[in-house]
Amino acid sequence: MENGKQVAEWFRTQFEALRAEIAKVIVGQEEVVENVLVAVAAGGHALLEGVPGLGKTLLVRTLAQSLNLQFARIQFTPDLMPADVTGTNILAESETGSRTFVFRPGPVFTNILLADEINRATPKTQSALLEAMQEQAVTVAGRRYPIEPPFWVLATQNPIEQEGTYPLPEAQLDRFFFKILVGYPTLEELREIVNRTTGAEMPHASAVADKETLLRMQQVVREVPIAQPVQDFALRIVVATHPGSPYAPPEVNRYVRYGSSPRGAQAVILASKVYGLLDGRYNVSREDIQRALKPALRHRILLNFEAEADGITPDQVLESVLEHVKRGEAEPIKV
Repeated sequence: MENGKQVAEWFRTQFEALRAEIAKVIVGQEEVVENVLVAVAAGGHALLEGVPGLGKTLLVRTLAQSLNLQFARIQFTPDLMPADVTGTNILAESETGSRTFVFRPGPVFTNILLADEINRATPKTQSALLEAMQEQAVTVAGRRYPIEPPFWVLATQNPIEQEGTYPLPEAQLDRFFFKILVGYPTLEELREIVNRTTGAEMPHASAVADKETLLRMQQVVREVPIAQPVQDFALRIVVATHPGSPYAPPEVNRYVRYGSSPRGAQAVILASKVYGLLDGRYNVSREDIQRALKPALRHRILLNFEAEADGITPDQVLESVLEHVKRGEAEPIKV
C-alpha cells in the first residue's frame, strides 16, 4: 500500500505534466489553468467568465487533447433547442422495411463538453444540461441514457454584453464546481501570444494522461483525510455567508440575499484536498481552504440591489467573511 507522501507525489507529477502541456499552447493565465485542472481533478464542472478572445475555448480544447479525451463543443444561441444538446429519437427503417424510433445521441455524450456562451441559450435549453451535470445521464422520451464517465461541462459566458442573454438560474450555477474569472493578458504575454499564433506553425498539445489516470486522480482526491478543526473552519466560512446567521459578518447581512448551499461546502473541501496534494501533503490545511474559497463560492452568493449600487462584488464579501472567521468573531459550530 502506498503511503500518503508517495500518493501526493504521484498526483502532483500527473498534475504538473498536464499544466506544462497546456502551457505549450496557452500563454499566461496560470491561475485560470490551475483552477480548471483543480476542478477536473476533483470531478467538477467549471464556468469560465471573461470577454471574447481570451482563449477560453482554446484552453478547453487543449485540456481535452492533453488528456486524450473526447471533446465536443456546443455554441449556445437563442434558437438552440434541448434536443440539440441531449439528442433525439429519429425514425429509422431496417433492412426488412420495418420502421422504429432510434435514439441519436447529442453532443452531450462526450468526455469534455464545451458549452460556449451558455447564457445565450433560453432557460429551456440551459436546463437540458442540468440532469447531465448532476446525474451524468439524460432522459429522452421517458428513457434514461447514461453518459460514460469521465464527464465534465466547461462553460463560458461573456460578462459585459448582456443584451439578448439569459442569466443562468441559481440552481444551475450551483452545479458548477468553480466559477473562474478570465482576465486580460499582460504586454509580455500578449507579445508571446502573437508570436505563437501568427507564425507558420500553430502550437499543439500532446496527450500526457488518459482516462484511467484521471479517474485515479479523482479517487486519490476523495481519499485525502481532513482534520476536524480544518473542516470546521471551512464550514464556518460557508455558514457565515448566510444572512441572518449568528456567524454572518455585517457585510453579509447588508449585501447578501442568499448564501452558499451545501454544494459550496463540498466544493471547498474537495478543492482544498487538491491544493494539499499539489503542495506535497496528504492532508488539508487552512491555507488550502482559503485558496479554494473564491472560485468555489463566488457564484453561490446572491447579492442584493444595495450591493450593486455600492459596487460590491461576491469576492469582496468573501474576503470580509474570511477575515471575520479568522478573527474568531464567529462562535464554533456545535457538533
